[in-house]
Amino acid sequence: MEQRLPFVRATVVRTVGSVPAKEGATMLRTPTGDCFGTVGGAALEERVKEASARALETHRGELLHFDLQAWKEGGLPSLCGGSVDIALEYVAARPSLLLWGGGHVAQAIARLLPGLEYDHTVADDRPEWVTVDRFPDAERREVVSAEYLWERVSPSAFSHLYVLGYDAKKDTEVLYRALEQFPGVIGLIASSAKRAHIFAELRRRGVDELHCARIRSPIGVPVGAETPAEIAVSVLAEVIRDAHAEGARRANVDEPLVEGARGIETP
Repeated sequence: MEQRLPFVRATVVRTVGSVPAKEGATMLRTPTGDCFGTVGGAALEERVKEASARALETHRGELLHFDLQAWKEGGLPSLCGGSVDIALEYVAARPSLLLWGGGHVAQAIARLLPGLEYDHTVADDRPEWVTVDRFPDAERREVVSAEYLWERVSPSAFSHLYVLGYDAKKDTEVLYRALEQFPGVIGLIASSAKRAHIFAELRRRGVDELHCARIRSPIGVPVGAETPAEIAVSVLAEVIRDAHAEGARRANVDEPLVEGARGIETP
């Protein structure tokens, strides 16, 4: 969880008769194929590993039943004689937000994140807008220009990028480089005129429509939000939805854009 990786937790939830692991035995599988713990070993564990790999792909858990009886049709090649039920739980990576721009909306979003146990970093080229007083709970507060943002922070460290800046040229630069490097959800807050200008500039720089479609704008779940505090609720509802859907990575590509918070430009 600290590495912000999804994983599958396999837990023995019911046993009957003789089985190699008792109720509560747990194994974790990561996207890299590493496994920690055990649910009993041998053929049982290999089947659970295979099912865990599928759960990582589909982002969904399931309840599995195994008969450890080699003589029974459909049974595992085991002579233990009992049966076991194993629950697979897909645990999504904990969201981590990168906020470009330390304005009022970014500050409102940051205030709500500790209660959700989501991490965030804020970056701006104005030192007075990324102070400890404004963002006391941020993991990092970076004073950096738009051109060098991705040299200062790792794109893979975040699930969501929200571009909340004050300058269309700088926001465009962040987005242009993000579309090349950032694998997660990308959101832009902007007026309709600013949004049209930024998208036109991205196309002029060679970004095709498919890549432009990755950018969510307006951002947030549509609740009629107008104030920074309301927009923050709308945006975090979107993040929560991503975390509990098929995951931020697939949601950014597969889901259609939704009309969300009305675009405003932060000071």
